[in-house]
Amino acid sequence: MARRRDKGNGAIYWSEARQRWVGAVTVGYTAQGKQQRRTVVAKTKAEVQAKVKTLLQEIERGVDLSQRPVTVAELIEEWLAHGLNGRDDKTVATNRYLAEQHIVPLIGRKSLRQLKASDVDRMLTAHRHRLSTSTLQKVLAILRRAIRWGQARDMVSRNVAELVTAPTGAGGRPSKAMALDQARAVLSACDRHPLGAYVTLALLVGVRNEELRAVTWDHVDLDGNPDVVPPVPPSIRVWRSVRAGGDTKTRLSRRTIGLPAQCVEILEKHRAQMAADGLDVERGLVFCTSNGTALDSANVRRSFRGLCKEAGLDSSEWTPREMRHSFVSLMSEAGVPLEAIARVVGHSSTKVTELVYRKQLRPVLTEGTEVMETLFELPADGRKQSPDES
Repeated sequence: MARRRDKGNGAIYWSEARQRWVGAVTVGYTAQGKQQRRTVVAKTKAEVQAKVKTLLQEIERGVDLSQRPVTVAELIEEWLAHGLNGRDDKTVATNRYLAEQHIVPLIGRKSLRQLKASDVDRMLTAHRHRLSTSTLQKVLAILRRAIRWGQARDMVSRNVAELVTAPTGAGGRPSKAMALDQARAVLSACDRHPLGAYVTLALLVGVRNEELRAVTWDHVDLDGNPDVVPPVPPSIRVWRSVRAGGDTKTRLSRRTIGLPAQCVEILEKHRAQMAADGLDVERGLVFCTSNGTALDSANVRRSFRGLCKEAGLDSSEWTPREMRHSFVSLMSEAGVPLEAIARVVGHSSTKVTELVYRKQLRPVLTEGTEVMETLFELPADGRKQSPDES
């Protein structure tokens, strides 16, 4: 007589009707006390035993097998609806776009419990020739966070996306910085352009675009206090941004920056024009639409292209964020220490300032090579010195 399996280890039997081996495991009980069971089917007893063992292992890890198995697409939809509470609407929209465009079409129908690291690898590889490396990393991060959310709700036992590394994607256009003559041409065009005051501050003060769009007039001091010792110059308080919650990017990004005379002059003209248009110049936004509402990034990009065209630059070659790169590069070219530049632009260290923002405007590096030239300088007769002569 065949020995019965221990309780809790499931049951395995031959089904004449199916002509298959069947395994059954108790996965829970309903509110009425009715037993809930999951069954697996295979041609051989060994295959069923392996499947039953997998079910028991998932139960031991805490997976709720009484739930209906969900697909990757269903998981992502649930995560987008309930896992991003408190996030900015734009952040949710960006995550939704990336997930629906790049994850769901390739692995959306896959069962979450059957998803393998190799499936994620193939998905990312399929996109690597048309998406940038940073976009591939964002896509992978979305999948990791969605599965992690599912893990917390006992939908799956492990996060296979954590075992995957995003591949190198298609090369994008690197950010660049304006040369001094290009920056001067842009500043000349600012005098006659509606976005002129915005661009002047971005180029001469290095404020982030997300910070400029949030600046209000009560955070701008165009007079300063020249009578105190030391004198207080005109300044702008960069204390807010258009990020969710209004906080700046980092703690050190909250700063007060002195304004050059050119910024003060164009802001005074800008303020007078806003007052003439009936806009709030006491506590309202410094840079806004004709209705006084906040500018968005699309408004700025569109207007900036027009300004670049007026300045004689190829408008397709420049973006608003590159004004900040230009500020850092021109300051560095003028000999300002990296530590001082990092404080002005709100970086926590000089590493980001140097590696990301500063562009080498002088293509030929001479420091060090000049010293070596002196050490190995040839004598007047042009002959190389022998060891004895030296």
